[in-house]
Amino acid sequence: MRFFTSASHYFSGGNVLGFLYSIADAVRRRHYKGDHGRIGEDLAHGYLRRRGCKVVARNYRTGSGAGEVDLVVWDGPALAFVEVKTRATADYGAPDQAVDAEKRRRIQIGANTYARRAGIPLQKIRLDIVSIVMQPRLQIDWQRDAFGLREQSSLPQHAPRTWGSSDRSNAGLPA
Repeated sequence: MRFFTSASHYFSGGNVLGFLYSIADAVRRRHYKGDHGRIGEDLAHGYLRRRGCKVVARNYRTGSGAGEVDLVVWDGPALAFVEVKTRATADYGAPDQAVDAEKRRRIQIGANTYARRAGIPLQKIRLDIVSIVMQPRLQIDWQRDAFGLREQSSLPQHAPRTWGSSDRSNAGLPA
């Protein structure tokens, strides 16, 4: 198999985790052949790791469902919340043009919620976009600080969590 022929490359530097990521990505690409979004996220994941980022979360969703982020990565001192947009070709424009105001709002809510829960100051947060065009030749463009967090007052401070009676018993809370 192709990815095992270069296994010594991964193991020689002690990068076993990188080797395992490459195997998982290869399996996912085979399983999700027509799913450009999934393939794009895998490509962006590898691209950012090769550039020194530490991926800490994939497909983060808030409890309320109002916020979502494709990748959460540490890029040096900054915690970057990354939206990945993938297109088969550039015939219908650049992928980053598909990140409209509603999508930005959902990313902002997700970033705000994640940072608040993790205790990360907003000054360390960045919102990025990785654009991927698959054909005719693979192109990956990483836009750091593509857009900013809105004023703190315009974002919800706490994502409300509603509990049903069955949720309370499962969570160890009084009914």
